[in-house]
Amino acid sequence: MPGRRTDRVSVLIQRELSDIIQRDLKDPRVAFCTISQVEVSTDLRYADVKVSVIGDKRQKRRSITGLKSAAGFLRREVVQRVGLRHAPELRFELDDSVDQLMQIDRLLKKVHTQERISSAADDEVVETS
Repeated sequence: MPGRRTDRVSVLIQRELSDIIQRDLKDPRVAFCTISQVEVSTDLRYADVKVSVIGDKRQKRRSITGLKSAAGFLRREVVQRVGLRHAPELRFELDDSVDQLMQIDRLLKKVHTQERISSAADDEVVETS
């Protein structure tokens, strides 16, 4: 049963954090951020927040720094909205899964293009014979 409760709290925190960041957080460093996942510890004292950021490495670092500096504000807002007795400590970390997916997509397109070029070259060899 504890797993179901932490799952529900994780989803609520993710939803509320996303809303707070979009509407209420005025830090210019935090731009183009998406809360991709929240994992709450079983005692609800910690929430590991994975953040996906669009931009270069500098922008990603700035966004994480901005979120960490706004953690107190975000924590207070989440507790008020979700209605928890204790505010979990928000621990932000960069989620690079989107970048990994884009890299895999680029590699697959490159392989597909090379196969097409190879196939076209094979067809020319067969026709000239």
